[in-house]
Amino acid sequence: MKVSVFGIGYVGCVTAACLAREGHDVIGVDVDPFKVAALNEGRSPFFEPGLGELIGEMVAAGRLRATVDDADAVQNTDIALICVGTPTNSNGTIRLDYLKHVFESVAKHVRLKDDYFVVALRSTVLPNAIEQDLIPLLERHSGKRVDREVGFVYNPEFLREGVALKDFHDAPWTIIGSSDSRASDTVAALYQSLSAPLVRTNPKTAVLVKYFSNTFHALKVAFGNEVSYLCREMGVDSVEAMDIFCQDTKLNISPRYLKPGFAFGGSCLPKDVKALISEAAKRGLHLPILEAILPSNDFHLRNCIQMVAETGKRRIGLVGLTFKEGTDDLRESPAVELTERLIGKGFDVKIYEPSIAPGSLHGSNLSFIEKSIPHIWKLLVRGLDEVFLHADVVVTMQQVRSEDRPMFMTMKAKQICIDLARTLGPTEVSGEYRTVDNDQRETVLVNSSAS
Repeated sequence: MKVSVFGIGYVGCVTAACLAREGHDVIGVDVDPFKVAALNEGRSPFFEPGLGELIGEMVAAGRLRATVDDADAVQNTDIALICVGTPTNSNGTIRLDYLKHVFESVAKHVRLKDDYFVVALRSTVLPNAIEQDLIPLLERHSGKRVDREVGFVYNPEFLREGVALKDFHDAPWTIIGSSDSRASDTVAALYQSLSAPLVRTNPKTAVLVKYFSNTFHALKVAFGNEVSYLCREMGVDSVEAMDIFCQDTKLNISPRYLKPGFAFGGSCLPKDVKALISEAAKRGLHLPILEAILPSNDFHLRNCIQMVAETGKRRIGLVGLTFKEGTDDLRESPAVELTERLIGKGFDVKIYEPSIAPGSLHGSNLSFIEKSIPHIWKLLVRGLDEVFLHADVVVTMQQVRSEDRPMFMTMKAKQICIDLARTLGPTEVSGEYRTVDNDQRETVLVNSSAS
């Protein structure tokens, strides 16, 4: 393919050289004549292991050149990768002036092209910048409609300095964010010889995955450093401790628990977080990340309660009361806390919890109920059918058992299902389906007879 890369700084230069090695004809574009001259002479404008040699090979092969002429680049290529820097303002917001300038210039030259053209953004920006600034610029100055006459894709990069060439060819994924299949296919063709899995999604999701990835990396570094402070104070080798910690790839270094859903609870997580924070405080240590865990969990719980209250309905059915499915343990259950707060606000509540029944509990679990929520037996029902008969709003707080899932198709259209556990999907509910992060309030009338 014929590709132009706008911005031959770190990301753009690596991208251009690697795409040329994949067999594409690449034109690098930059306003800095030094960078352009360096690339045309077969040199890298900055140090990155292996990059200078690769650029030299690609320039010699005639597959890579650079220019300061935007018109030359757009007229002689089929796709533009935008790799312009997005520096941060003093208040933390992103500067878009460089990016806007490039989009405007590219769009003006796209106006003069008869052939379909794709603009693929690799710079890191937030969704509102794409929707409110960049796409309107592209459409206004090209005179063409995005997703019709001109394609737009968000194609984030995941390159680390020092190992960028390896990261390009051994990436965890290639993410293509677009609502236009033609544009997506065009960008996918750039990477067809790479082994990384191809992930197609919409631009907003692609943008946030990039931000979430970098933020999570920062969180891991900060977590490791906070752990090291406590280890030092307690005479423990933090490197050895974290080496052992990382050997657990089933729970610790894994996708487990990294799913949006309800608040955490149980007999271990809240207790152990409190214990670590208390021990750190005794030793005069301030661990901001660890100290923020429980307040964050409570904030999420309050947000869930507010979502129920905002429905304006008073008859509530709760699915799940224990702290997670497959147990009868009610200690530190966020579902119990949600139940108590709803009752305290005067809601009429019924609960279906398949793991517990009157007379089946004993020991600490029974003691907890008798001391904390002795009225629990009056709220429990034996099946989901009783919940649906009672409730205007049904709230799932844990994974729904496979044998209970079909029951959600018996809901009436006017009933609301708030799926806090993200256990169902809109097509599995014949009422109005909501989640904490879904403001679209989908109503799915798959089973019209249920209404």
